Amino acid sequence: MTKNFFIIFTLWLLTILFTAIWTFENPEKIEKIKSHFKKKQKVQVEVDEDEGQKFIANSFSVEVKKILDFNDKTAFVSYNDFADVFDKKKLEIYTQTGTLIQNLKSKKINFPKHFTLQRNGGVKTIISFNDKKIALISSSEKNCFFASLFLINDQKELFRSNCLPEVAKNNDFNGLGSSNVHLGDKILFSLGTPEKHASKNSTLAQLDNSKFGKILEINKENLLKSINFDDELQINIFSKGHRVPQGLTILRDSIFNVEHGPKGGDELNNVIKGKNYGWPNVSYGTNYLKDNGGDGSSFKINHEKDNFEEPLFAFVPSVGISSLNNCPKVLKQYYKKDCLMALSLYGNNLRKGHSIIIFLLNKNLNKVESIEKIQLGNLILRHFVTNDQNILYEDKAGNIYVSADKKGIYQIKFKSFR
Repeated sequence: MTKNFFIIFTLWLLTILFTAIWTFENPEKIEKIKSHFKKKQKVQVEVDEDEGQKFIANSFSVEVKKILDFNDKTAFVSYNDFADVFDKKKLEIYTQTGTLIQNLKSKKINFPKHFTLQRNGGVKTIISFNDKKIALISSSEKNCFFASLFLINDQKELFRSNCLPEVAKNNDFNGLGSSNVHLGDKILFSLGTPEKHASKNSTLAQLDNSKFGKILEINKENLLKSINFDDELQINIFSKGHRVPQGLTILRDSIFNVEHGPKGGDELNNVIKGKNYGWPNVSYGTNYLKDNGGDGSSFKINHEKDNFEEPLFAFVPSVGISSLNNCPKVLKQYYKKDCLMALSLYGNNLRKGHSIIIFLLNKNLNKVESIEKIQLGNLILRHFVTNDQNILYEDKAGNIYVSADKKGIYQIKFKSFR
């Protein structure tokens, strides 16, 4: 019995050792296996209304109340019934792992085989056009990592980027962004450089033959032909030199975006067609330290000297900025100024994220006059609830709604103005 036990124990130990060595030497195969199973996991949705929490801002209070629970990150959250009373059943929620939540029920979206959750991949935004839904997704085939636009209803790929030049372990699809807005007969959407630290992917932001690191423009007429007649989808570069352009909105016909810097240097930009915003040549952030894959070096910070556009504001240290939109009416009426509002993710140990950030702009929209950062506990804030064209939803009471990573949807109420 002792001999048999020794043999079994030895085999068990050798199996553990072999598995550990194989896992260490084949991280991408492990990533593929994880991606395969995560894509099949169903997102559980529950109505979960709590009593809410109250947070004190400079001139008012913010009441935050959970209304819906699900354990995933959102890609886009739309609410297209602009009736006075909010009905959570009318939410349309797309998650990054490829789930659609409608009428409080979840179902998996049928994406192509190359859709991947490897390297923090997944669904990054949903573009709505007529009655069609187009997903920006991260993809992988063999040793090629790329981004694509996929027409969900028709099961058709409309666009596929070139392969990323970096080795797999240096790709990070958190860097895709992304957001989209409708501007007349055009649709703008953002496509970042999928990276954590400065790499070969960074240089794509300055190359006109690459779509990465850009705000991109699609003509709606061309999009219609691509959908109906398989015409090639023409995607033009609106602006370049962006690192991870996450949020995108329109205020008085001017376009604004927020984007992640490297280690520090999150930006608010006034995005002008044809302009260059400098990444990776200039940034107020620094490269990540060696234990995170970088070399710790800093970048040039004088944008104007090198013919790049200066950000309207740069956060140093960073806040992990995510979505951007117009302020709700209740804040516009209080401030009586042009007002933008952003959300933030984790932040870092120097400056916490988990916040709503309010930007007050001058009348020419070319200067930030005030910034207020209101931390909302430990919520990792991802998206505003908007309509299909990314216009902020507000109910009759002036409440807005946001998503928080792996927690669900929250109601935000601004009250007790002083």
